Amino acid sequence: MLIEQVTAVTDELVEAFQRLTPQLTTNHPPPSRADLQALVSFPGSTLLVARESATGAIIASATLSLLRTPTGVHARLEDVVVDGAARGRGVGEALTKEVLRLAKVSGADYIALTSNPKREAANRLYQRVGFKKWETNVYRMNL
Repeated sequence: MLIEQVTAVTDELVEAFQRLTPQLTTNHPPPSRADLQALVSFPGSTLLVARESATGAIIASATLSLLRTPTGVHARLEDVVVDGAARGRGVGEALTKEVLRLAKVSGADYIALTSNPKREAANRLYQRVGFKKWETNVYRMNL
């Protein structure tokens, strides 16, 4: 398996997100080429993809988002998705561990994530690699 940081948006990347995004959420359409370009060039965001081999197709993705606040550098693991055909082979774990490594290297004080309780395998993975459930109120406002 190969994990790589995306530095350029290609047709392959756009196609991969057309396939992967609906496996993650039905609340948002797949990102456009412009959306992916904005993500790749956005300071504080790192988009990773996984392939089965150096010449294989993209089978998964994850995003590391870093935020500097007055209290330090904080990280978030966002939008981890593994293609259904590649699940159960450690791809999600490898991506998650790479995001954790990059967050540490970036000086983050902590890393947080949210995961739908229905994503049982993902929730087990996050606990297995060391995430702890955080008791808090989460507020959200659509803008």
